[in-house]
Amino acid sequence: MSAAVLKRFIVIGIIAVVLSVVAMTVIGHFDRPPGDYEVEKGQIHLDVRQYDEALADFDAALVVSPNHRGALMGRAIVFLQTGRESEAEQELTHLINFLEANLEDDDPTGRGTLAAAYANLGILYDRQGHYEEALLAYLESLRVDEESVEGPGLFHRIIHNPRPANVRDRAQYISEQLRLPEEERLLSVPEIDAQQRMHKP
Repeated sequence: MSAAVLKRFIVIGIIAVVLSVVAMTVIGHFDRPPGDYEVEKGQIHLDVRQYDEALADFDAALVVSPNHRGALMGRAIVFLQTGRESEAEQELTHLINFLEANLEDDDPTGRGTLAAAYANLGILYDRQGHYEEALLAYLESLRVDEESVEGPGLFHRIIHNPRPANVRDRAQYISEQLRLPEEERLLSVPEIDAQQRMHKP
């Protein structure tokens, strides 16, 4: 086989691979469950703290897919991040009730979402000073799916925070503090508490 023929064969092969990847990406984009595109947009807005835009995206997802768990979680996180605590609690409670009534046994993403919802509910109660309720929510999160709420991966820890709080650590700390006499408890350190991260599925 000549060098020219081999070169042509390699170029055609590369073009075929690139076209296949592009086609799969385009097909995957249009073959998504209803609401996923809007939730993805909402997550992007949420990541850059554009809360009004994120909320509009999550609301749009719920129009095309009522009870979309990513949209419900996104709305709850917006409410948590903007101090709308009663709305956050309502959203998380609705999401938890919906998932517990509809979750299939073979749905690991659903279990992760449920665990994240309990973890975020724990964070809400924690911020409100309802530590017993926070502990119960954290423990339920760990029971449902500990792996999904164990904290960010290695890359995130290196870039952002080498020792982020996670659900297990916070639950253990609250449990230890609640066993102390009330006057000896230290349940809130605002500088540290502010570093708690919201949990996404």
